[in-house]
Amino acid sequence: MDLSSVDADLLLTIGLAIAIIAIPAAISAFSDSRPPRAATIGILVAGALILLAFYARPGGYTLKTVPEAVARVLARLVNY
Repeated sequence: MDLSSVDADLLLTIGLAIAIIAIPAAISAFSDSRPPRAATIGILVAGALILLAFYARPGGYTLKTVPEAVARVLARLVNY
């Protein structure tokens, strides 16, 4: 599968944003004794996007490069 045209930084940022929203939703659903259906789907989508970003970027990401990638995406968004 050729992922050379995919923006890995954007995929990573979107995946992290979805995870940031989905994890508290899952905790809230568990604490209210509700099934966390939407949160589960969100966590799965976030995980898939993050894995796709790691697969699309040659060499992958390290803990040091993740904030840099998010900053690049946010800078592009602000300067658009």
